[in-house]
Amino acid sequence: MSVIPAIQAFAEDLTAIRQDFHAHPELGFEETRTAGIVAAKLRDYGVDEVHEGLGGTGVVGVIRGSGGGNRRIGLRADMDALPIEEASGVAYSSTSPGRMHACGHDGHTTMLLGAARYLAGTRQFDGTVVLIFQPAEEGLGGARRMIADGLFEQFPCDELYGMHNDPNAEPNRVTVTPGPAMAGASFFDITVTGTGSHAAMPHQSRDPIVIGTALVQQLQTVVSRNAPPTKPIVLSVTKFQSGTAYNVVPDTAVISGTIRYFHDDVIGIAETRIRELCAGMSLAYGVSIEADLRNVFDVLRNDPELSEAYIAAAADVVGPEMAQISTQQATGSEDFADMLRAIPGAYCRVGHAGSVPLHNARFVLDDAILPVGASIYARIVETRLALPQL
Repeated sequence: MSVIPAIQAFAEDLTAIRQDFHAHPELGFEETRTAGIVAAKLRDYGVDEVHEGLGGTGVVGVIRGSGGGNRRIGLRADMDALPIEEASGVAYSSTSPGRMHACGHDGHTTMLLGAARYLAGTRQFDGTVVLIFQPAEEGLGGARRMIADGLFEQFPCDELYGMHNDPNAEPNRVTVTPGPAMAGASFFDITVTGTGSHAAMPHQSRDPIVIGTALVQQLQTVVSRNAPPTKPIVLSVTKFQSGTAYNVVPDTAVISGTIRYFHDDVIGIAETRIRELCAGMSLAYGVSIEADLRNVFDVLRNDPELSEAYIAAAADVVGPEMAQISTQQATGSEDFADMLRAIPGAYCRVGHAGSVPLHNARFVLDDAILPVGASIYARIVETRLALPQL
């Protein structure tokens, strides 16, 4: 493995930054402390421009290379934490109750800061680097808000790259899946409004719990009996909320969940079928059933050519045997997909030591990954914006 020596030299600084972010997690659109530190660090590193407040709490930095070329590459990292009570037991655990960096965004932000420090110090590239520190990736639409605020009008990019840590992979193994790589996602909330009653006289009710549980069972047929088996789709009911007392049949029940997909026609089938089931059961039981379905993530599609370029750059850091093109699609979702709809690019995964999965209260990011990720970011810039040979 060949981590860039200049980045390895300040690896301890990266660890300190990451652990500080970890101890002070902030939820989506609340990343004021994180964004303030990011902006201050970029200025300390000598980044040419630092812009704050894009997309609410987003930060954008601009570094101009020594070659003076016109091409521009964007590098993106997410900053937000999750509403999870930490149980990792690390010395730098969250100091904010009910909040935790359980997805490693503290590491992503730190890796991009590491790349920024190196690139601003060396400037051995021909063009411009746009550093994008994005808020609110965890289902709150941070990428869409930055784009709506004029991200790519103010900071146009020719190519765009992002990365995510992977505790399930071999340490330092880097993979990219060309084409559809991560699932799109819709969230849904279904409200069943019946008639409440005394629990001892349920015949006077139109019980939303009985109706809602029947609807949950019917939702399981949306995939199994409507979607083509060759087009993967996942539908999961994750919340069922109803009732406040032992002796009361409630008026309402709310069923919530998510749909993950890779094909636009299949999500259309699923959403249509959910609405039809709700309408049919509403008529059958004589109650109101309203379905609110909303797209939250697009399908993340990696540009095939830029996927190869990204793997080649990663191979310079981790070695050719550890950098691979993959065919494995992930049913998880990532709102970097919205940026890739606007700008061609690629998204890689970088393995690290650990056995606890993402979004788990005991998740621990391996700090050894920080100079690796920073080096990969730097190498894609130096290879795609290579200085002219004299």
